[in-house]
Amino acid sequence: MDALETKPQICNIPETKIQPVEIEILPVVYDIIRSVEKDPIDNTAKQKESAECSHKVTELQKTLEAARSTIRKLHGIEYSKEEQLRRLESLRKQLALKQQLIKKYKNVQF
Repeated sequence: MDALETKPQICNIPETKIQPVEIEILPVVYDIIRSVEKDPIDNTAKQKESAECSHKVTELQKTLEAARSTIRKLHGIEYSKEEQLRRLESLRKQLALKQQLIKKYKNVQF
């Protein structure tokens, strides 16, 4: 029996433009930790710090949700690592084949 040769499939992948999201998580986390570490004696100060900390946690949640939604929009995220590597190898083979064809046809005299 002959071993079946698998040919790379040409994929017409629509290119979607994802807008970069500026994500700064560490400063918000640092502010939350600082707010938690503060231990004011006065009850009104404690309530104020608690409200500020709660606001910062909400801000962090919104930032993380924005990052998650951007990641979900990325092409190929639904594939496993192995499938992504297989697709990458297939695309590399296609590229090498196309480069060979370009070289071949550049040297042909018409």
